[in-house]
Amino acid sequence: MSGYGAPPAPDAGATQSLDYRVAHLADHLAAGDLGELGVRIEIRGEAVLLTGTVPSAQCRDDVLRMALDELSGTPVHSDIVVADSSAPDHAEEVG
Repeated sequence: MSGYGAPPAPDAGATQSLDYRVAHLADHLAAGDLGELGVRIEIRGEAVLLTGTVPSAQCRDDVLRMALDELSGTPVHSDIVVADSSAPDHAEEVG
């Protein structure tokens, strides 16, 4: 029997809503003042995981605040790393 035309699963609306909210967040991250394309957003069950690398701690905090605002009511986990842009303290040995 085909699933075509079958009624959606009970939580299908919630999943579609979360998909929409995540897509909206991704658009805001890419188009906003941050222009942050180094952050990936994944739906993991009922939660959302943010991963990637950003240039500063302030940028990481801004991304996380934006995600929490956009995805209110959804658990958000962050594994965003701040890139180390400091000068090296020793010469690299090639050999």
